[in-house]
Amino acid sequence: MLPKDALVRMRAQVAPTTDIEMVDLAQCHGRVLAEDVVAAIDLPPFANSAMDGYAIRSAEVAAGTTMTIAGKAFAGVPFEAECPAGQCVRIMTGALLPSGLDTIVMQENTSSDGDQVTFNFDCKHGQFVRGRGSELAAGTTVLTKGQRISPTEIGVLATVGVAQVKVYRQLTVALFSTGDELKAPGEPLQAGEIYDSNRHALRHMLEQMQVKVIDLGVISDDIDKVRAAFEQADALADVVVTSGGVSVGEADFIKIILDEMGQVNFWKLAIKPGKPFAFGSLPNSWFCGLPGNPVSSMVTCYELVQPLLSHLGGEAQKTPLLFNATLTTALKKGPGRQEYQRGVLTQAADGSLQVAATGAQSSDMTTSMSRANCFIVLPKEKQDPQAGETVTVEPFSAVLGGL
Repeated sequence: MLPKDALVRMRAQVAPTTDIEMVDLAQCHGRVLAEDVVAAIDLPPFANSAMDGYAIRSAEVAAGTTMTIAGKAFAGVPFEAECPAGQCVRIMTGALLPSGLDTIVMQENTSSDGDQVTFNFDCKHGQFVRGRGSELAAGTTVLTKGQRISPTEIGVLATVGVAQVKVYRQLTVALFSTGDELKAPGEPLQAGEIYDSNRHALRHMLEQMQVKVIDLGVISDDIDKVRAAFEQADALADVVVTSGGVSVGEADFIKIILDEMGQVNFWKLAIKPGKPFAFGSLPNSWFCGLPGNPVSSMVTCYELVQPLLSHLGGEAQKTPLLFNATLTTALKKGPGRQEYQRGVLTQAADGSLQVAATGAQSSDMTTSMSRANCFIVLPKEKQDPQAGETVTVEPFSAVLGGL
């Protein structure tokens, strides 16, 4: 089964959360809107100046006209009097346009002497005036249900005066690695031992996905300890993510425990790296079993766990950002699995996109990820792409330190 088919099945089985809470503007970053946001005011709420300059009646001004300055208007401190005919108002950016005036002349196009100002050029009626409601009218939907709130959305919310928003409950993910060979970074390694890199990388990837992570550490290859870890994780989390123990070795107990406690929906995909990816359900949560090789775990977390969490958390479905690029290095690729090779995407002098492999693509090489800024996505049937061919690339998002 290809990754896209796996995602269809996962989304079909997993119902998005319906749990909603109200949060303040200061706490809503990264959350998912649970309802549309409708502007209660016009934007801008009043006609105002887009420039520092002078507010005038355009019919009274031509190149060479000199006027008396009747007063000043600042942002938040308007000129409230009626401007006499034949006079103007000194105005600053964002200030309320004085009553009866219709045009702004920027100060660079004038010469001033005391309370007199001369206009050096003809002006156009309405220039540099931001009309009331010119951005949007009250009653307009400015943000939609299922939208994730970034700093730009926070700016919109604040601009229309929203202090609190309804968002979906933040998901909780329980994470642990399995394997007697895994040691914490900093500890001395004995024969046959390696450092537990997967869990550390996965934890930070998941946090970038705006979920709460419960890190349960490393679980040794003991079926009772693995069972206890699953029971604890299932009681605490919406999704349980594990690394390692999903292949067919004698010490790989995860499938045994899943068969005891829940249900395995599918096991193994036509993806490289990451073939031994497992998805299933537990009594209270969903389960994603990631491979033990570090690159495999990151690829499957990015391509499968990330969209699952997005769907479960109520976010509107997004299509991955894909580009065509010219391959500058030959790649090794056999048929049968869709591959995600690590690449470096650059822009040539003529503006075209080029991509090169990061080197050896073995699934145990974390350096192949750290050197990359994209995946080179190769279809199942593709074989040995050559330099000069056009390939599909998927740039890394912030989850992997990219855009």
